[in-house]
Amino acid sequence: MSEPRVFFPGSTIGVMGGGQLGRMFAIAARRMGYRVHTFSPDEDTPTGQLADREVAARYDDEAAVRDFARGVDVLTFEFENIPVQTVEWAAECCVVRPSAKVLHVCQHRLREKEFLDQAGVPLPGFQAVGSAGDLAAAVAELGLPAVLKTAAFGYDGKGQRKIAPGDNLVEAWAPFAGTGAVLEQFVRFEKEVSVLVARGVDGRTATYPVCENVHRNHILDVTIVPANIAPAAAERACALAVRIAEQLDLVGLLAVEMFLLADGGILINELAPRPHNSGHFSFDASATSQFEQQLRAVCGLPLGNTDSLCPSAMVNLLGDVWAGGEPDWAAVLAMPDVKLHLYGKAEPRAGRKMGHLVAFGATTEEAAARALAARSALKA
Repeated sequence: MSEPRVFFPGSTIGVMGGGQLGRMFAIAARRMGYRVHTFSPDEDTPTGQLADREVAARYDDEAAVRDFARGVDVLTFEFENIPVQTVEWAAECCVVRPSAKVLHVCQHRLREKEFLDQAGVPLPGFQAVGSAGDLAAAVAELGLPAVLKTAAFGYDGKGQRKIAPGDNLVEAWAPFAGTGAVLEQFVRFEKEVSVLVARGVDGRTATYPVCENVHRNHILDVTIVPANIAPAAAERACALAVRIAEQLDLVGLLAVEMFLLADGGILINELAPRPHNSGHFSFDASATSQFEQQLRAVCGLPLGNTDSLCPSAMVNLLGDVWAGGEPDWAAVLAMPDVKLHLYGKAEPRAGRKMGHLVAFGATTEEAAARALAARSALKA
């Protein structure tokens, strides 16, 4: 068996997807001397604005995908909802990391949950649902309340509905008719947390400190690092993330979203085989950012130090911040312990992720207060 290929600075990295995760990956890659090409259906994307080459074509355009792959040394992803056929075409022309198998698992909720169940990790009870009759049977098995989610292409709370006792199940199923879905037990959690784990071609792993996440309207609002949880719980969370990465045979970066229960137990919620919104703090507050870590992993280089440099907090900037006009950037930039990141998106819309702020402090409480105050100052 041949040794895995290593790609040193000067190589060309391909990125499937053109969003803000690819943009920050491109910043890390360009800083380390790599060239970056990006492929997505759109032009002037957040990633494309920083790439050496931007290709705008559909993911089902075989000729365009193959031509793009022949022009890069190794291909990676900034989001997982790429058709498996697209990845397989690319893999015939260049090295692809993570593999099509990893994306196939993580882009579909039912496959992901079945994989986690087979891996023996703790997760909420679930049932596959394909009809109103299936939903009724699943409710009888799992009880209510529960959460009905589309099996594919759901993110930031899209494609899901909470079902409570007394709800009409036929009406609840109507928006999901014609699609595969999953019914999950409703979890009364103490906190939502996430762990970023990287795994290299040599099987070595590295985890970041556990992130504590607060959502609003199903979209991540605030991340605090390190999470204010018991050390034993943090250790278990990191161990679970490593176990999942190993079971996937991952080469790259994986975000594992989890529920922390009141008794200290942990349940796995979702997986994302790429950089993650909750890891944005690392761009400013870690020895190695999640984006540089993804680069190191897919290029076959040693993984970087994941230590935090100081307590930090990240807040998302959604299009809602622009509702009253142009935000007051000067007010935030005058704050010495706050960093501003904007994604180059021209049109702010309600709920659209336009950027984020990272703040530092002597404690996580201080960092979170500064981050929230900075965001408030933008709309003053």
